Amino acid sequence: MRQPEVVMIGLGYIGLPTAALIASNGVYVHGVDINQSVVDTINQGKIHIVEPALDVAVAGAVKDGFLKASTTAVEANNYLIVVPTPFKDKNEPDISFVEAATRGILPLLKEGDLYIIESTSPIGTTEKMMDLIYTERPELKGKLHIAYCPERVLPGNVMHELVYNDRVIGGVDDKSTEKALAFYKAHVKGELHATNARTAEMCKLVENSSRDVQIAFANELSLICAKADINVWELINLANKHPRVNILQPGCGVGGHCIAVDPYFIVADFPMESQIIGKAREINNYKSFWCAEQVKNAKLQFRLDHGKLPKIAIMGLAFKPNIDDLRESPAKYIAQKVLQDANDEEYYIVEPNINEHKVFKLTDYKDAFEKADIVVYLVNHNEFQELPKDSDKMILDFAGVNK
Repeated sequence: MRQPEVVMIGLGYIGLPTAALIASNGVYVHGVDINQSVVDTINQGKIHIVEPALDVAVAGAVKDGFLKASTTAVEANNYLIVVPTPFKDKNEPDISFVEAATRGILPLLKEGDLYIIESTSPIGTTEKMMDLIYTERPELKGKLHIAYCPERVLPGNVMHELVYNDRVIGGVDDKSTEKALAFYKAHVKGELHATNARTAEMCKLVENSSRDVQIAFANELSLICAKADINVWELINLANKHPRVNILQPGCGVGGHCIAVDPYFIVADFPMESQIIGKAREINNYKSFWCAEQVKNAKLQFRLDHGKLPKIAIMGLAFKPNIDDLRESPAKYIAQKVLQDANDEEYYIVEPNINEHKVFKLTDYKDAFEKADIVVYLVNHNEFQELPKDSDKMILDFAGVNK
């Protein structure tokens, strides 16, 4: 492989698809990940995550010599930072991975290079990294192009949406914005919207906070309907017949690396101003706790009615349907909480999109359903639609499988 044009730091759910997309366009990409197993897997033309069409893209890019992975960065003209931004205590965002990735390429940067952060970041992160770069490499001040461009893709459809979704691109100055626009224009068919770095950072946070607030409304309705003895799925379907009403579907909470996380980036910096955003996070977190309590109540009711301990199937661990991603998953939290409260009941944990789990012993979904007395739907995976809708089992449907 010749000198790469792009260095992609972070080869996870966004970094690897982005690297594969760029490489599939005949651009030499050097991917960087701290996990040697991930690096080895990619260099074999294989993938370590489940994402439709990604396996074909990676296999082709590696075979053709346009994609190579390593644990260390090399010199290039374009550097993309696509690493996690987790929490510290009290839900405060942690940008240490972004900083570490930036420090890792400091010796490699040269005049005219393009540096882009795609990681979801608190407002001002791009400017902080700019200050870090110029403090350590003062001779480059004003000679680099530095920008922020958040991803906005849906897991399960990433390869398509990377190409066709609009992108918001904000540089620390006009020249940086123009340079970043030119870079993405070669790979993205969606419209590119120019702004500044701070607005682009906020745009990403606002998009996911908006979704979180809307989901919180649906989840709050589900809690009210449970007390009022109303079918929430029917209610929402009827309310959505209004031409200007579009209520989302409730679930067992909110998970994933975006919607369950990004609102805290705003709340942490603007706690007094973000009242609705903060409350939505509370509601969606509470819904998971409430679901776990409902399972506990169902166990007690079954024991009273039948004089024996129930067999319980926990259906789904992923944070949304038909993916293998368990990050911030409310279903996983509920499964853990239910097992912590277990007495001697028999449990069957189901997640059809993964083969094994370090904590949970997984069971086939058909076997689990057949054996269980209580079936708890936490995720609406396609496989669950194959299961009987009418049975004498106690069904707790928090995902709308039987709606």
